[in-house]
Amino acid sequence: MDYLKNKHLLIERELKMASTKDPWKSFMYRGAKLCKYDIPFCPITATTLPSDIVTWEEAKNIHKKALLKHDYDYTCDAFVCFYMFDNKFDGPRRGIWNDCKHVLEVLRHFAGVITPDFSTYQDLPEGEKIRNTCRMRAMGYWLGQLCGFAVINNVRWGTQETYRYCFVGIPSNSIVSIGTVGGSPRKKIDRNRFELGLYEMVKVLVPHTIIVYGSDRYPCFDKLRNEGIKIISFPSRTARVFAARKYE
Repeated sequence: MDYLKNKHLLIERELKMASTKDPWKSFMYRGAKLCKYDIPFCPITATTLPSDIVTWEEAKNIHKKALLKHDYDYTCDAFVCFYMFDNKFDGPRRGIWNDCKHVLEVLRHFAGVITPDFSTYQDLPEGEKIRNTCRMRAMGYWLGQLCGFAVINNVRWGTQETYRYCFVGIPSNSIVSIGTVGGSPRKKIDRNRFELGLYEMVKVLVPHTIIVYGSDRYPCFDKLRNEGIKIISFPSRTARVFAARKYE
């Protein structure tokens, strides 16, 4: 109960901070240790593994339905992830970076959060890819250290030039999360890029557990299991929809 009370007080404080006119989101960096490229270090604050993972879009729908029922104190035992197209969670109005207040109002009802998955597409300018990496860590640090949420770091890499910064700010020998939806080993055109980045991530961060949002039925994950790394897979939203239809 003390933890929940403290978390409530932290969120109320940060709601006020998020309401200020601060386009640079400097309030997210308060007390943060800055690493290479001034990317903030984002400690993992989750003490248990997720029992379920839902997307930000699903979380918003759950939140909306609860409010329509006047259930303002609902809880959902799931972590929220952002493994979806960027335009679903990052935009000028209701995007998570520009509307941090809305983020807190939704996430406070959930068990935890996987840090945002801002894109590092191959065709993006390198400055934008570094900025997106910085935003992942900054929001994760803010949610975990200043708001009291259970946070697990998402890792997103691109082509090999991103290895200089895409793993910066994440603790070694910890739990990390990755997504295999979208650009993933499922597509032959992306498979080599994905596997090279996965092995580099393991080499640099040495995680003991990797959460996979999407399918883990690929040889690269079997290889990591044989090396003693725990792989935990959660079905994607699309997979769950198809599974539900199968048994209708």
